[in-house]
Amino acid sequence: MTHEVIDHLGRKVVLPKSPKRIISVCPAITETLFSLGLEKEVVGRTKYCIFPQDIIETVPIVGGTKEVNLSKVRELQPDLIFAEKEENTEEMVLELEKIAPVFVLEVKTIQDAFRFITTLGEVTETTENARPLLASCQKSFQSIESKENGKAAYVIWRKPYMVVGGTTYINDVLHVMGFQNPFTNEESRYPVVTREQLANARLNKLFLASEPFPFQEKHLAEFQLFLPNTEIILVDGEMFWYGSRMLVAGEYLTKLVNNM
Repeated sequence: MTHEVIDHLGRKVVLPKSPKRIISVCPAITETLFSLGLEKEVVGRTKYCIFPQDIIETVPIVGGTKEVNLSKVRELQPDLIFAEKEENTEEMVLELEKIAPVFVLEVKTIQDAFRFITTLGEVTETTENARPLLASCQKSFQSIESKENGKAAYVIWRKPYMVVGGTTYINDVLHVMGFQNPFTNEESRYPVVTREQLANARLNKLFLASEPFPFQEKHLAEFQLFLPNTEIILVDGEMFWYGSRMLVAGEYLTKLVNNM
């Protein structure tokens, strides 16, 4: 039995009423599906889907977030594939649609992240599990005390330097933490910036994320050379993921703000 639904991009998707074989090509989706009690239904994931640890290792890998092994996907015979607009490419979605229905989610803000949990519950018929998960994530983020903390940039890549721009979930998290991101008006959601641009932004804080580029202690001096008056902080990039990761992220972000 199937039914027609509208995904977050406004696309009409015909889905099974109760999907039994799900592939997720986005880490936050995969982790959240497990939190909804769908460990038996998730039959495929990307190599970047690393949560929940240990349990996830039994799920076959179909590739990455930008490219998958279509033959492997076919072998797994999915009846539903979940993707996310930012994480996955349009070309990949179009190829996957030839194999199974693809429901695309989109997250740009914290409110979108809450909708993300609700939608996953509705599409997989696990609303009873999604409601308490959503309530717990909302409570977790309510603990973050927003106060004016000045200007901050969040760096995700090195060579070239790339930072978080506007219309992104991480930018909204920075806002809730009380920071003004000087790169929100850049055309790209993740703009490439120079040392001069970072210096001219007169940042109070610079966050170096642990992923996708693995910034470490050895990189602090590199930034301090041209940002002598900026506090440079290593942060756990996974705590800036949406979905069920928000359950623990609220406490982490609160401590991050309070320790400044």
